[in-house]
Amino acid sequence: MTWYDNWAEVYDSIYSYVREDIPFYVNEAIVAGGPILELGCGTGRVTIPIAQSGIDIVGIDNSKAMLEVARGRVWEANAEIGTVEFLEADMRNFSLGKKIPLIIIPFRGFLALMTVEDQIKCLDTIKDHLEPDGRLIFNVFVPDLHMLVEDEDAAFHLRDVTDARTGRQLVLWQQTRVDNFNQVLSVRIIADELDENGTVPARFYRDYQIRYAHRLELLHLLERCGYEVIDLYGDFDYSPFDEDSEEMVWVVKARK
Repeated sequence: MTWYDNWAEVYDSIYSYVREDIPFYVNEAIVAGGPILELGCGTGRVTIPIAQSGIDIVGIDNSKAMLEVARGRVWEANAEIGTVEFLEADMRNFSLGKKIPLIIIPFRGFLALMTVEDQIKCLDTIKDHLEPDGRLIFNVFVPDLHMLVEDEDAAFHLRDVTDARTGRQLVLWQQTRVDNFNQVLSVRIIADELDENGTVPARFYRDYQIRYAHRLELLHLLERCGYEVIDLYGDFDYSPFDEDSEEMVWVVKARK
């Protein structure tokens, strides 16, 4: 069991608003030409659109339940243009036996690695799978000072979402416990499901942990693991990273 096995049935509804990164990763996959490897693929939110663009892709995740949902979504989407394959594996020590031109870790997947040692293992394993000019692209959020001093007892309104696939309407609340010594966020998402009358017949909770990382910390980590930075974007529109950016989109390759 992993944290995300319990998320499998609700993940797509809760994160149905996360769409802006998909065109970016699809475009980068088309440029690379495939095959593509996605780590932390979850329910196939990014994997399937890449396959539908005609690119062969392998998605890896350590949650069996999430992968079951992903395989069901492939069948629903009839994603037959590119070959899509899902494998249950750990991003720290997987082995595909081949080299890849592009490896991606969308939507904070890299932050699921809870220690520096795990991050190094993952980056070393990725490097072993990259073609000589192959690239790694991943994105993480920029840690915000206000977030790091949040009142951990207070749940704040995150957003309202409507899942376009199911019509499910949810009011989302978030409660965060911050461990600044270890740079760990323990997050609880509280979801109120609305009916047609606007009442709440059901409420459910889901928890997860991530380890946040600062820009210079990641820069030194990448250099220590033998990577050079090609680009660092502040958003998925390829805008340069600056002091107002809320996202870090890293594009790197192994040093020769």
